[in-house]
Amino acid sequence: MPAPAPSSPRPRVLYVTDLAYEAKGRRYCDEDVFLTSRLRAWFDIALCHPLDAVALMDGFDLVVVRNSGPVLNYQAAYDRFRAEAVRRGTRVHNRLTGKGDMAGKQYLLDLTAAGYPVIPTVDRAADVGRLPIVDEYAVKPKLGADSIGLEFVDRERLAEGIADGEVLVQPRIHFAYEVSFYFVDDAFQYALYAPDPARRWDLEPYEATAADLAFARRFVEWNGTDHGIQRVDACRTPEGGLLLVELEDLNPYLSLDLLPAATRDAFVDALAASLRRAL
Repeated sequence: MPAPAPSSPRPRVLYVTDLAYEAKGRRYCDEDVFLTSRLRAWFDIALCHPLDAVALMDGFDLVVVRNSGPVLNYQAAYDRFRAEAVRRGTRVHNRLTGKGDMAGKQYLLDLTAAGYPVIPTVDRAADVGRLPIVDEYAVKPKLGADSIGLEFVDRERLAEGIADGEVLVQPRIHFAYEVSFYFVDDAFQYALYAPDPARRWDLEPYEATAADLAFARRFVEWNGTDHGIQRVDACRTPEGGLLLVELEDLNPYLSLDLLPAATRDAFVDALAASLRRAL
């Protein structure tokens, strides 16, 4: 009898993560060890540090950017990765067309100007008058992440001209809680919230209402990312509404360890299907 035909080679995935990155209240490395252990059911996977991605990516069918840490820590290398991925036609997940945090914080200004339900944001002294009058304002770099460079100032400090186009200024909102909605491509997966505003990463499962999901989907649809993971972070205002805090479409931490097993399994299946579609 003739020998059986060789099976089709499995897709090769380069999984970009910084396993040594220390994040307050989160263990990035545990999440990525778990995810890659499960994704091996469908793909041949190798893990690499973000600084090594350009040198290695030609040997793989797909590059998956996961918990790679704040880009601010390696901005030049990340810019080169994006440029080389575009030049070489490399498939990247998330797709590099994201308009949220993947492209910096400009989207907060754009969404404010377009009238979306987002924490009001300006970047120049001439526009500070458009913000509500409150006791304190949050000032943070446009390219910041993980609260790097964040400070709270009063209105007198704003009058000194610190809004120079390089920082974002927002009113400090004393919200009831923060809630995050997690999507794979355009499909909602689960939601988590922090009941105590002072403990951002002490998260619990959250039952999203139809109104909550309609809110979150507005930003997913605006972003238009057809292949990727997105996390829509929002705060519940004292009046009961939701305002966008962040649209994380680069490398959102997923808090998978806090999920029921069935929800976690469903997320893995959804991610694997998204990776196959990206290929």
